[in-house]
Amino acid sequence: MVESVASSPGKQRPHNPTLERKDTMRYIQKSTWPRAELFDFFSAVSFPFYSVAFRVDVTALHAYTRARSLSFYYAMGYLVTQAANGIENFRYFLRDGKIGLWDERIPSFTDLHPGSDLFHIVTLPCRGNLEAFCRAARERSRSQQTFLDQEKEAEDLLYLSCLPWVDLTSCTNERSLDPDDAIPRIAWGKIVERGGREALGMSVEVNHRFVDGVHIGRFYEALQARIDALEP
Repeated sequence: MVESVASSPGKQRPHNPTLERKDTMRYIQKSTWPRAELFDFFSAVSFPFYSVAFRVDVTALHAYTRARSLSFYYAMGYLVTQAANGIENFRYFLRDGKIGLWDERIPSFTDLHPGSDLFHIVTLPCRGNLEAFCRAARERSRSQQTFLDQEKEAEDLLYLSCLPWVDLTSCTNERSLDPDDAIPRIAWGKIVERGGREALGMSVEVNHRFVDGVHIGRFYEALQARIDALEP
């Protein structure tokens, strides 16, 4: 069972300019966008990014992955991506001054090479069920020979990572100071057992021009519901 990972992907990376998934997005008319006033308010600040940390009960997910010999990390990545894609505000983006909405974001996650301290970044669509994604992620990670395969990257990413060595209570990411960067960064720490339950700390870093605290709250609720719905 793979329990790998490394430090977070951090700054918005250069993407393949020839890879544009135009059929998976649409532009929004700002004049009729309910969020326009909030967007303009937070556009006036030089650093519109913030992060929120909270605990997630993963008792059901840990039991589920152990029973099926699946990677807990890949499984959590699948559920995090599904929950994030269910929140419209997590899918907003800004390109050439125009506001857009992706149909979905694609998980792009760090993974450690077996027996090494060096990590690489793996990007693949969140397709199929949880087990199918875990298999696909494992195969992609093992076969990838480069640190980062930019041929598979557009702008519709969701940056994921984990620090399984520490009980995560907060997290920040290195980045280029680009206020148009709308890619959410989500990281989590090691599993800690308390009172017969297992939980971990999770950090979500977002751009306030697009995402408010209520949306992070809805993401947490959606993620926890998906975990709790898993059958052992």
